[in-house]
Amino acid sequence: MTANLHSPERQLIELRMEHADLDATIDYLVEHKPLDELMLQRLKKRRLALRDKISRLELSLDPKEPA
Repeated sequence: MTANLHSPERQLIELRMEHADLDATIDYLVEHKPLDELMLQRLKKRRLALRDKISRLELSLDPKEPA
């Protein structure tokens, strides 16, 4: 059962959840003033890094077949 907790599929789900949480946080910060630009930049960088990590994991789970 512990192997399932560390499976790539589980990691992908957790990364997507974290990405969605960051989206919601960023949206909230943009709508409510005062706006901390530095924190917003850091959150956006983190969100982008997560998106890249999700993409790499998706490719490793479902590699494209050559045409």
